[in-house]
Amino acid sequence: MSSLLSAVARVGGSTLVSRLLGFARDVVIARVFGADAATDAFFVAFKVPNLMRRLFGEGAFALALVPVLAEYRRDKDPETLRRLIDDLAGALAAALLVVTAIGLVAAPGLVLLLAPGYVDDAEQRILTTDLVRLTLPYIWFIGLTALAGGILNSHYRFAVPAFTPVLLNLVLIACALWLAPHLDAPITALAIGVLIGGMVQLGFQLPFLARLGRLPRPRLGFGHPGVRRIGRAMLPTLFGVSVAQLSLLIDTFLASFLTTGSISWLYYAERLTELPLGVLGVAFGTVILPRLSGARVGESTIDFSATLDWALRWVLLLGLPASVGLISLAGPTMATLFLSERFGGHDVAMAAEALAAYTLGLVGFMSIKVLAPGYFGRQERRTPVRIAALALAVNLVLSLMLMWPLGHVGLALGTALAAVVNAVLLLYGLWRADVYRPGPGWPRLWLQVGVATLLMWVGISAGAGPTADWLDMTGGERVLRLVGLIGAGLVGYLLVLALLGLRPRSLMTPASSADA
Repeated sequence: MSSLLSAVARVGGSTLVSRLLGFARDVVIARVFGADAATDAFFVAFKVPNLMRRLFGEGAFALALVPVLAEYRRDKDPETLRRLIDDLAGALAAALLVVTAIGLVAAPGLVLLLAPGYVDDAEQRILTTDLVRLTLPYIWFIGLTALAGGILNSHYRFAVPAFTPVLLNLVLIACALWLAPHLDAPITALAIGVLIGGMVQLGFQLPFLARLGRLPRPRLGFGHPGVRRIGRAMLPTLFGVSVAQLSLLIDTFLASFLTTGSISWLYYAERLTELPLGVLGVAFGTVILPRLSGARVGESTIDFSATLDWALRWVLLLGLPASVGLISLAGPTMATLFLSERFGGHDVAMAAEALAAYTLGLVGFMSIKVLAPGYFGRQERRTPVRIAALALAVNLVLSLMLMWPLGHVGLALGTALAAVVNAVLLLYGLWRADVYRPGPGWPRLWLQVGVATLLMWVGISAGAGPTADWLDMTGGERVLRLVGLIGAGLVGYLLVLALLGLRPRSLMTPASSADA
């Protein structure tokens, strides 16, 4: 297996552990707290720190950071690189401290911005404001954690940053099970867990930086040329790759006007969509960024295009069956993971509908994670920012159009369609700029994957049956049947691909590397 694919496997494996623990966390939350007003309040409060976690922790911050670090590693001496890291750490810590302080003061207004439907519900508004103030300091910790992860990634140390989110999930599970019963407002335990999780994540990465000889000695280096370059790149970069996350904020904003539980239903659906997105999309985007940055520095356009082409083939090969599988098993999956006395059959049905709608955009979401580094690895920011703004506008218009006839499902569908628009425009932009040209074999690959996915869908849909049947099963029966369907679908998919002539060896390495 190629070193590039091995790196993807390591990052994806660590992310898979984190996502599985994330599901365990969500199962605990659903069974302990259900889908009521208090849970809605936490999910609103968690939106801002969770957005920061995704922007900083899932590669967006690295898109501004890694290309500059790669250039300094290539062209500068070690002491100059160390000075950049020290000055950047101090500047980022100071900036995040100011942002956090402003957020704490402005928490009541922030709540109304995120959930304006709470304006006439004083009790809900006060609870949400208290939770926001507990969770906001997480921004400071996750920002510095992302800096540490970006430094490690730039040295091709991918495993530690990928594993770090596991710690947040462990802390939240512990707080839900053991701290919540001792509090007057049990939901507060989750907000406290977010804060503790941020501290633990940052502390975990520091020894690995020290071992690498890259532990920062923070200084206020706002005037450093490299810091200023990263600062100028950060806002447009974050915006350019954060459309999905901003779209989810729009979903929360609009869902606050809908029936109670809508925010929670969307949250649980979004979390399930994140499994393939995080394991596959984020992993490929994280691993190819240093390679794309290096190819750009060396002006190797052939390697640049081949790396993108290789990653996009894997997106199709893994993303399309994952999307169809999640849609087919939306109801059974929700019932298996979350059905309980606090999260009943109605909640399962509503969350499953949202999951199916979100999953329609899964290949688009994954493609964005791969295509965005094609711009930011070249330090080209204007085009993805313009595309992001257009996609966000499309999402808002579609959500407003669809939420009234379809409720929370319309919000999920609008977000999914906007992701597809975003991905198509990013792909077209790279093609127009003549930095990406599809390699040979794409029509054949589309046919192979399409036929295998279609047959997989027919099989698992027939085996799953109606969601109502799953509500009457025991928990063990649901688990065994769901695992059996997933396993049978995977085996059948791979078998059909093999019968159609797809050989894994052809996708192990980017074409240019294989040819070299």
